[in-house]
Amino acid sequence: MATSQKGIDPRGPRFGAGITAVLLLAVIALSLSGLYTAAFIIFALITLVFAWGTFAGIQKHPYGLLFRKLVRPRLKPPTELEDPIPPTFAQGVGLFVTVVGLIVFLFGVPLALPISAALAFIAAFLNSVFAFCLGCQIYLFLVRAGVLGRNRNTTAAA
Repeated sequence: MATSQKGIDPRGPRFGAGITAVLLLAVIALSLSGLYTAAFIIFALITLVFAWGTFAGIQKHPYGLLFRKLVRPRLKPPTELEDPIPPTFAQGVGLFVTVVGLIVFLFGVPLALPISAALAFIAAFLNSVFAFCLGCQIYLFLVRAGVLGRNRNTTAAA
């Protein structure tokens, strides 16, 4: 499969992380207030959005589409583009954290919901406010450690 991956505007994932952070705060507040059903529904929807970003790719993420249609036209062009692979991997990290939280909650541990939401919130907050993508850093660490290979051919044919 020929890959002609283009870079993405790094402000898009930050925008999505901001939305995610606000929703995760709602999950934490609702679950700590004892409103587990509402918290569970929102958390399950967040999990589905993480799955969408993981399997469809960050370029097709619903928040990214919202960013491209409503926000980006009002901004100056980005000064640089970002490789889409690390943010897509980061969506997988978010998916893992939320799925584990949902499963443990369904096995009767109510605190699993606010704890896993808090862990995901920390990552979303760091990305949205400080442009520090924790999942991207995990991806880069795994590439450097040789655990993951790059999905792009970065060498020119000889």
